[in-house]
Amino acid sequence: MRPILEARDLTKTYRTGEGEVEALRGVSLAVEPGEFVAFMGPSGSGKTTLLQLLGGLDHPTSGEVVLDGVSVSFLDDDRATRLRREKTGFVFQAFNLVPLLSARENVALPFLLSGADPASREIRSRVDDALRLVDLEAKAERRPAELAFGEQQRVAIARAVAGRPAILFADEPTGNLDYSTGLEILQYLYRSCTERGQTIVLVTHDAQAGAFADRVLFLRDGRVLEEIAIGRRAEHPARPLIERLALLGQ
Repeated sequence: MRPILEARDLTKTYRTGEGEVEALRGVSLAVEPGEFVAFMGPSGSGKTTLLQLLGGLDHPTSGEVVLDGVSVSFLDDDRATRLRREKTGFVFQAFNLVPLLSARENVALPFLLSGADPASREIRSRVDDALRLVDLEAKAERRPAELAFGEQQRVAIARAVAGRPAILFADEPTGNLDYSTGLEILQYLYRSCTERGQTIVLVTHDAQAGAFADRVLFLRDGRVLEEIAIGRRAEHPARPLIERLALLGQ
């Protein structure tokens, strides 16, 4: 089985008023279908830049990203947008919900933007299924202001998975949440992976979040310094990962 996602010798250089900054320096990796992978590392290590390149939100300076068999790194904007819509889902630290829309309407919004009829039986079925995954069927008609922060992030997860993307990218999805609420969000992400076979790439600074992954790629100075294999398991104690990260100076 071929990887669902590959990075081949990715580099990314930003030009600033003081010269150039190398955000990524020759990163290569592969993610298998149904895998849960986390990127960790100190601030400025390149983990968010890497996620943006893998998700087609930015172009590398050199190297290649292959998503579900398609080389995406140098597509024009229209083709890149279409590929993201068809193949990817994103969950960010900010929930990015439309305040005037209900939870159900927020989840259905990507279908509407792509030209599909959100009232069709198929789309309603997908939206209902995504809300069921995050246990929000009973609050489907509530607007974001009527939901707790954790519930708003659950709507964001439902919106990201409703289109059944090949891969889900999550960038610090628990960053605005307290510990217990963040743990609930991680459980829902893990549930989408184990119950639905959803491939997930997570960026996090939190070892508790990283402990939900099958493996952790630790970045520093734009390079993958080490790969930490954790494995798929029902419980997610963070201590073994914390101890390993301590050895790396995290």
